[in-house]
Amino acid sequence: MLKLYHNPLSVNSRRVWIALLEKKLEFELVELKLDGDQLQPEFLEMNPFHHIPVLEDDGFTVLESLAILDYLEAKYPAPAMLPRDAKTLATVRMVEIVTVNELLPAMNPLISQMMGFPDGNNPQKLEQAKEKAAMVLKFFEKLLGNGSYFGDEQFTLADIVAGTAVPWFPMLGFPLIDYPKLSAWAERLMQRPAWQTTQPTQETIDAFKSRMEALMKQRESGV
Repeated sequence: MLKLYHNPLSVNSRRVWIALLEKKLEFELVELKLDGDQLQPEFLEMNPFHHIPVLEDDGFTVLESLAILDYLEAKYPAPAMLPRDAKTLATVRMVEIVTVNELLPAMNPLISQMMGFPDGNNPQKLEQAKEKAAMVLKFFEKLLGNGSYFGDEQFTLADIVAGTAVPWFPMLGFPLIDYPKLSAWAERLMQRPAWQTTQPTQETIDAFKSRMEALMKQRESGV
């Protein structure tokens, strides 16, 4: 059986979790707390870079979320989540890569601010993050056009990758009012059972915040 090592607050691992649900595959979830679980010898044997997600499939280990998504698509092609048309495929890949390389780094300072972490109090970094986020969201708004999804009417991996990041922005104090197509797309995704199943609860968010605060205090005290 497929086994996914993840954390419910990880955008990277959530996209794999959603793909598994959308493809209706049987799998086991193994949650890592990220305050030390990822540094245990047994996990480092699977992933020496101590990152999540990690997927195990009958003794085969796959690292990095985009590689895992491609693996799942190749091995379990139904329902298809990659278009065959060259332009649409390029659009899907652009969305995936821009989300990972541009949007997620812009999210990090905003998340730190929401969580009340010390590194979320830098006005310059926050302003730069908002500017970069606005640039990406404008780009995505244009790519969506009049389609229901980034693959036009086909639900694709692009929707999974961007769809685990973009809907967070209103909660980060960055409303999507200036991006009506993207806002409607995000609402469409949030109605899908896979999004509802994997949506982090406030209790999960609060517990993570408490663990991180305790860890930071421990580091500050030198214990």
